[in-house]
Amino acid sequence: MNRRQFVVKTGQATTLLALFPNIACGSKTVSTDGIFKEFGIQLWTLKDVINDNPKEIFQQIAKMGYTQIESFEGEKGIFWGMKPKEFKTFLNGEGLKLVSSHCDWTKDLQQKAAQVASIDGKYLICPWLGPQKSIDDFKIYADKFNKAGEICKKEGITFAYHNHDYSFKELEGQIPQQVLMDFTNPELVAFEMDIYWVVTAGVDPLEYLSKYKNRFKLCHIKDRIKNTTEAFASCTLGDGSIKYAEILTKAKTYGMEYFIYEQEKYNKKGALLNAKESALYLKKMLR
Repeated sequence: MNRRQFVVKTGQATTLLALFPNIACGSKTVSTDGIFKEFGIQLWTLKDVINDNPKEIFQQIAKMGYTQIESFEGEKGIFWGMKPKEFKTFLNGEGLKLVSSHCDWTKDLQQKAAQVASIDGKYLICPWLGPQKSIDDFKIYADKFNKAGEICKKEGITFAYHNHDYSFKELEGQIPQQVLMDFTNPELVAFEMDIYWVVTAGVDPLEYLSKYKNRFKLCHIKDRIKNTTEAFASCTLGDGSIKYAEILTKAKTYGMEYFIYEQEKYNKKGALLNAKESALYLKKMLR
């Protein structure tokens, strides 16, 4: 699944600093108390470099300090050209483990769920729905999510949905994200909060984390270039406007379990060096 084909440019976001002074401060200072024991990386971050030699990229990731992997279903599949157990053995040898994967959940979900479960993965995730024409469309997807959740649960893992900004924008007087959460069974469907896209939509992520406690089990930690209204404006962690130490500390109290770095736009240093610098930022949050 190619997320480039899924993501479409959205309208400009409102000025974040004015809306959320508590989360948009542009400071590199992070908590010294520690927030999590380990952190992961969404491999989409390295989509431009990983295809040629996945094993070498995984080795580099491990050296940076990442211990958890969130995969995506690219040209070589969730397991990057390897059999599931071969993939697990290789990752474990590098001190890595697969936590989750984005995938095309509409095709062969049972098989994918069984494979991910066989190597102790925890989640299969729908990465994108796209804006819909009506709230009823989101209700239909909520029902489909419940059915997908049943399939995954039978295999021993959990189905989840990853948001973009569109699901936090009002449609017919309602918020699609709330519809998806209210009409899905908490025992079958979890959610992965992409904090960057929540902020880009002009919404405070803590509002949803507190309202839907224990529903958001994973998060994408992706920083936002300062003083821009561009929708696609991610940057190296600590260089942007989102104050993650405060958000993530509270997210943990609301049931967040997995903290996954992602970046889609890079500076001149490129994806790997940006990932390395972001890992240094996240290490300051280790406990």
